[in-house]
Amino acid sequence: QVQLVQSGVELRNPGTSVKVSCKASGYTFTSYYIEWVRQAPGKKREFVAEISPSGTSTNYADSVKGRFTISRDNAKNTMYLQMNSLKSEDTAVYVCDDEITSGQGTQVTVSS
Repeated sequence: QVQLVQSGVELRNPGTSVKVSCKASGYTFTSYYIEWVRQAPGKKREFVAEISPSGTSTNYADSVKGRFTISRDNAKNTMYLQMNSLKSEDTAVYVCDDEITSGQGTQVTVSS
């Protein structure tokens, strides 16, 4: 079955960190760019970061540059998003996405 399965709900205080994951199965994950996007309540879907198939090339939205790190472990068919220095405005549903399919979404809430 072709799918991307994401890690579960996260609740953090501002200024802290969290790492979310996205595991692929049923297709050749290592052939594709994969990205993280997010959508906050009442806002449009927003690009967060992307990574090349080999993992050697990455791009970030200006809003997360320097705070978030995207990575992938192709041996484990898994992609990660390390989020540091979290802000309340990072609260959103985070979705991993490639040409083949999308994950189910991970709610990340940043609140004191």
